[in-house]
Amino acid sequence: MTTVLTPASPLTAADRCDRCGAQAYLRVVLASGGELLFCAHHGRKFEPELKKIAVEIQDESGRLGGTAATATDDER
Repeated sequence: MTTVLTPASPLTAADRCDRCGAQAYLRVVLASGGELLFCAHHGRKFEPELKKIAVEIQDESGRLGGTAATATDDER
């Protein structure tokens, strides 16, 4: 997935995938100004289509490899 580094706020556990409701790890900003949120699975699945319509993609799926077994207070 193409990552664009921006000063956008980090995604939190409250941000949910627009497709399945799982925790979102990708924010896709559209040319129209709207945004879509996806879990890592759906982000990978829709990657070719998203690259065509995205102005910006914030990919935080790298956090999945280092996720702690328990959530910190700010992730709850």
